[in-house]
Order: sequence, then structure tokens, then C-alpha cells
Amino acid sequence: MRKNITPQTLQRLPMYLNYLKSLPKNSGNVNISATAIAEALNLNDVQVRKDLASVSRGGKPKVGYVTEELIGDIGQFLGFENKTGVIIAGVGNLGRALLAFDGFGDYGLNILAGFDENKDIAGTEINGKPVFSVSELKAFCKKENVKIGIITVPESAAQEICDIMVSSGITAIMNFAPVHLIAPESVTIKNENMAISLAMLSRNFQ
Repeated sequence: MRKNITPQTLQRLPMYLNYLKSLPKNSGNVNISATAIAEALNLNDVQVRKDLASVSRGGKPKVGYVTEELIGDIGQFLGFENKTGVIIAGVGNLGRALLAFDGFGDYGLNILAGFDENKDIAGTEINGKPVFSVSELKAFCKKENVKIGIITVPESAAQEICDIMVSSGITAIMNFAPVHLIAPESVTIKNENMAISLAMLSRNFQ
């Protein structure tokens, strides 16, 4: 099976997976075609067929894919079947919301804990997830071999938290703070600026 798929295909695969998982289990539709997926998601059927062929060999002419097998193939390719530990630094409104969200498990992510400098928050639990002091972040990550961190702290503290995460062995960071973070090239940083995204979205109505 080809592994050199494009970044665009990687972005579409989770969308296919979401759609397939949303289908009623008792609908009686055991199989599904690339064309049906394309129509449901308003995508080009040729592109969808190519995307699916890059991660699954289960497709058959005039039959399509066995839905459950295709779900498994996509999930396995994306690594969603493997539980990856994640920590969140910053347990304000956004951090609390992420800790309370139960959907990460569907994508192979296990939110292990939250970390915050507020002594009133440290030592509590949110959705069964413990919240520790930031001072415990490094030791926790090394013990649990955490490789992914989420930053939801204020802009002024983001770089310091980033530095702590890097020194803790974290190699992938999702940053919600509106600031450019500096990290070694070996560390992947994905910035999520919701204000910019909303502003760009609003341009569609002007």
C-alpha cells in the first residue's frame, strides 16, 4: 500500500472517517462506494476513490468497500487505533473544555492530564482527568513518555511552557496562544488561532 500520500489526502481522510462512523449501524448498508461518500461530502468522486485506494485495498468494482473494514483501514493508517498520550498546559476556559471533551479517544488520543500555575486548580479533576501544577509537567511527561502537548496558556506564558514541553521530550505541540513559538526543528508546532480563523470566515459574507 502506498505511504507517500499527499498532505491534502491526509486532511481529507479524517473527514471520510467521521462520515463513515456517523452512518446508522442498523441501516443494512454493509457496503459503501467511493461515489456515495463523495456525494455525501460534496467532493469529487475520482479524488475520493484515489484517496481511499491509498489506504485500503478493500474496494471492489460495483460493490465498493465493506464499511466497517474501511473504517478500520483509515483508522489504522492514521494511527487512530493507537492510544497516544496528550497533556494540556493551561486550564482556563479553553483548557477545561478540552479536558471535558470525550471525543479525542475516537482519534487515538488520550488526554492524560492538565497543568496550571493556579494553586486553586492544581490538585482537582476535570472529567476524571487530574490537574497538576506546571512544576510537575516535566516529570509527568518523562514518566508517561508523553510526546504531544497542547498549549492554552496566555500569550505571555506560552514560550516558557513550550520550552518546558520541549525539555520534557514532547515533539509535537498544538498552540492556541496567539504568539509565534520558537522550538527546535525536530519539534512540530501547529498553531490554532481561532480569532484569525473566524476573521477569515467572516470575509465570505462581505
